[in-house]
Order: sequence, then C-alpha cells, then structure tokens
Amino acid sequence: MMQDAQEQLNHSLRSLRLGGGDFALPEGTAPYIFFVADGSARLHTPSGILDYVAGQYSVSTIDMPFRGEIVELSEHGDFVALSVAFSADDVFSVLMSLEGNLAKEIARGKLPAAFVERADRNVADCLARLAALLDDGRSLAFMAEHLKREILFNVLCGPCGSRFLQSLIGTNQDGEIFGINSWIKRNFKESWTVEDIARRNNMSVSALHKKFKGAIGMGLLQCQKRLRLSEARRLMLNGELNVTDAAMEVGYESVSQFIRDYKKMFGCPPKDDVKNLRARFAGTDKK
Repeated sequence: MMQDAQEQLNHSLRSLRLGGGDFALPEGTAPYIFFVADGSARLHTPSGILDYVAGQYSVSTIDMPFRGEIVELSEHGDFVALSVAFSADDVFSVLMSLEGNLAKEIARGKLPAAFVERADRNVADCLARLAALLDDGRSLAFMAEHLKREILFNVLCGPCGSRFLQSLIGTNQDGEIFGINSWIKRNFKESWTVEDIARRNNMSVSALHKKFKGAIGMGLLQCQKRLRLSEARRLMLNGELNVTDAAMEVGYESVSQFIRDYKKMFGCPPKDDVKNLRARFAGTDKK
C-alpha cells in the first residue's frame, strides 16, 4: 500500500499491490471508481460475478461490489489496482463546467457513439497516468485532483455515463438510502424485515420502498437476495462449499427455495452453473 500517497490525497486514492487471493474494497459510503492497472480481478456484485482485466474499470454507484478477488497476477507476479473515491459535489462540479447541451446529452444518453467510445478509452488512460504517479509523491499531490476531474468527465461521457449520473443523483438525494444499502451489504446473511429497517430509520414502509427502489433500482429484499445468491455462487465456485452448505451459509433456510431463486437469477441450477463457470474459466486459462 502506498500510504504516503493515501495521506496526501485524504484517502481518495488507493493502491493495491498484492500477491494473490482476496483484496479489501474501499470501506464507507463514498462512491468510487475501481481500475485494474495490472493483472486481473473478479468483483462480486449484486448483479453477479464480473471479471476485469488490466485497463478496465467499474463504477461503484452502478453496481456496488461487496467482494474483490484476484484472478491472475501480472507478468511481474503482482496485482495492481486503484480505487479513486469521489463525492456528488465532485461530479456536479464537473457538470457545471460543461458547455452547451453536453450535460443534457449525457443525462439522456444521446452522445455520438464515436465520442462515447473515445471517452471510455480516455478513462483508462487517465487512470493509468494516475497509477504511474504513485511512486512520485510530489507530482501526485498536485496532479491527482486534476486527473480526477478528467476521469469523472470521461466517465460521464462514456457508455455508462447516463446510468452513472442517474444513480448518483438518486443516492445523493437520499443519503439515508445509501446508508441503508450499505447496511444491507454488511448484513445480507441475517434475517430481517423491511418493517424492521423502516422502523429503525423512522420511515414508513411505503416511503422506504419507494425511495430505495428509486435510488438503487430494486427493492430491499431483492437486493438481499442478489447478495446472498452472488456470495453462494462464489463459495461454490471456489470449491469451499456444496449447494446445501452454501445455501445455509448465506442465510437460506430452504435449499429448494435457494435452488429456485438461483436458477431464476443465473439461468440454471447451482451445480450446472458452477460446472459451466469452471469449464469456461479453465478454457480461458489454457489460451
């Protein structure tokens, strides 16, 4: 870890140089961009397992990962990734500086395809330049904030720009919902009801459901289910647990219900899905 760089950036930039296994994702509620600089990583998210190779990035406000795993080391025998934290104010500051109708075109997803593709490439280029400054504390202290604005501009103009903006607006308008969503990610294995969470946050059930779905894109129980199933998939894929034990580990009381939910989310029963994934990964490794 480059501790000096973290201190200079007030923890807005994180560098990971590891030899294998799982790695810690940023803690807290601040949104961030995760970029793989060298090696490859697997992020476990509510939508499923997503793999990223060097040069690819993800935006936490769109699909917040809850676990990170190193898939492959670089030719130098290490794994390097960055997480760049930002706030809603950072994004809105960039939006306010845009000229013409660019902000409206971003929000509506109406930018020209060539412009969007170029912006997507620029994100990786900016993040790579930021990574190159990690060992240069003096330059990093000055350049980081400038590069962060450039990164945010290109993310907004890239293929996920509209979703990125809308998700950020939703969570910014309902900061309490972002906190509730973070709590669910930490407690998805436990048994709780929507009524419990509504009461704890002094909200009516209907208001909580409306705000949560508007900001996150799904209901509370659906979010919990996705987290449970994604974690069970990881446990089985890594060979740690069988179907029954994985179901129990993530909080299911009924294995048959677990299998039904799993098939609905991933398209086939757990055993078949894990078998197919292992075969696919094995085929990738041979190439």
